[in-house]
Amino acid sequence: MTKENILNAQFVKEMVATTSNLYRLGWDERNGGNISYLLLEEEISHYLDVNTVLRQIPMIFDASELVGKIFIVTGSGKYFKNVADDPEANLGIVRVGSDGKTLELLWGLLNDANPTSELPSHFMSHIARLSIDPENRVIMHNHASHLLAMTFTHELDERLFTRTLWQMCTECLVVFPEGVSIIPWMVPGTTEIGEATAAKMKETRLVMWPQHGVYGAGNTMDEVFGLIETAEKAAQIYTYVQAQGGIRQTITDQNLRDLACGFGVKPRTEYLD
Repeated sequence: MTKENILNAQFVKEMVATTSNLYRLGWDERNGGNISYLLLEEEISHYLDVNTVLRQIPMIFDASELVGKIFIVTGSGKYFKNVADDPEANLGIVRVGSDGKTLELLWGLLNDANPTSELPSHFMSHIARLSIDPENRVIMHNHASHLLAMTFTHELDERLFTRTLWQMCTECLVVFPEGVSIIPWMVPGTTEIGEATAAKMKETRLVMWPQHGVYGAGNTMDEVFGLIETAEKAAQIYTYVQAQGGIRQTITDQNLRDLACGFGVKPRTEYLD
């Protein structure tokens, strides 16, 4: 049976559009940033023979909890600006092998390219989020500029950081009522940063990496992009407000409670006075 052109697959189009937007916004300079997207076998069977493994890629992380699961991921050292022109060279579809420590390449990552070096962190976060929400499919990391800047000037206290974002844009409490998590600065690509991020992912869908960037999680590409986009807009407004002389009036805690009631969300209660 003839397979359809995989470049027409919705999940490839989403990866192309999202990486292009992230580069356009300046959040993924050079080869900064990475995305992993959990696929369903029925989604890809129209385009690939899932029994054909192009090559095997060893991992430093034991992803036994994800055995058999298939992901489309960005490549290591790949520039987001190039994804649209050559998806097959810059993206890859991989399946976690039966030993949990091997990736089976099903498509892409041409010329012996590897998946993002942050894949262990992504997999740890997928495991954490799936334990909370079995519909979770997307993990996204980027260097959203104003959020990144805030980690240099704002207290790195999760409650205070969250409250500042909630008070900058009315939409924020509705979009991320659980708040924002923050881990200490750590070397990227390590088991330690992956474990710390995954632990926070059980509490929130946004995790700040101070002086580095942000991790976001969700059920769809649009949801995760919009989640980070909303927090980034709030951080941008915070930057403007600080430049204009600081806060004189803001959204009150009672306003936030009324907002939560109006939109049927449950904000993290200990974050409200």
